[in-house]
Formats: sequence, C-alpha cells, structure tokens
Amino acid sequence: MDRLTTQQRHKNMAAIRSKDTKPEMIVRRGLWKRGFRYRLNHKRLPGHPDLVLRKYRTCIFVNGCFWHGHHVDMQALESSECCKIPKTNREFWVAKIQRNQERDLKVQHELAAMGWHSITIWECELKTKVREKTLESLGFTLNKIFLQDHSIRHYEIPEEEPLIAAEEIPTVYENKVTDKTL
Repeated sequence: MDRLTTQQRHKNMAAIRSKDTKPEMIVRRGLWKRGFRYRLNHKRLPGHPDLVLRKYRTCIFVNGCFWHGHHVDMQALESSECCKIPKTNREFWVAKIQRNQERDLKVQHELAAMGWHSITIWECELKTKVREKTLESLGFTLNKIFLQDHSIRHYEIPEEEPLIAAEEIPTVYENKVTDKTL
C-alpha cells in the first residue's frame, strides 16, 4: 500500500529531473578531472546522450537503476537489488520500464549503425564504495576505444621480385615529372 496520496506521488515523480542529475554530475566531474572533454545532451544524436565525446566517437548514458530496470527480470517480473518495482500500480511500472529498456536498445543500435560507441553507466555503479573504480574503468575504456580507432593500420607489402639497380622504377602516375618542370 502506498503511503502517499495520488497527488503527492505525482508531485514527487514529476520533480525527478532528466538532466543534471547527481549520478550524471559525478560522471562529468570524474571525466573532467581525468582530462576528458565532452558535450552535453547532443540534440542531433539519437537518444540525446548525457555525454558525447566526439574525439572518441563515444556516447555515455548515465541511467537510473529504477527508470531503466537495471538487472530486472522482466519475464518473471522480479525486482533486483538496485531496482525495486513498486507494488502499487505494478502493471504501469512494468510496462514503463520495458518501454525504456526497448528504447535504450534501439538507440544503442542506431548509434552503432552511425559508427558511435555507446557506454551505459548505472546509478548503482556510482555509489561511494565503487565510484572511483567505475570512473577509472570508464577512463581506461575511453582510452582503449581511442587507440583502437586511431591506431596505425599495418599494410602488407606485396611480394614482388626485387628491382635491379639499373632498372627503371615503375611509376603509378601518368604525368611523369621531367627535368624541365623542376
């Protein structure tokens, strides 16, 4: 049984923000301190990611465990440690969490199709005990993404017969450079 009236519950739920939340601010401060620069809520990308790091082609979503159903078994409708499904109006909340999860998955697929990496950080991963570990892991992941995307590609040199010093070197260009143009 809910201890609050319908109007009180509505007022409480309506007061929950979608931007500049405490978990998001923790991630933003942690990234800034580690030298990562980002943009907030990029309007042109699907899902309006919380943080966008263009240099790394990475979008970071900071999700609340309740709103996005972290570790919730939707088939069995069981709550998890960090996400308790309310007992009142249960059908509504289950449907809402399912829609949020489906939308999150769709957005991640759209970003991947556009060539963007997508990282999700959960609210429970930012609790005091594990916060630094999570932020260090995030920094490591971003650096790994950068190195993978910007690494020097090693091309194989095709095997061919070695040139003799007196042989003329074949040119690829049709217009050959002559002494007159130099």
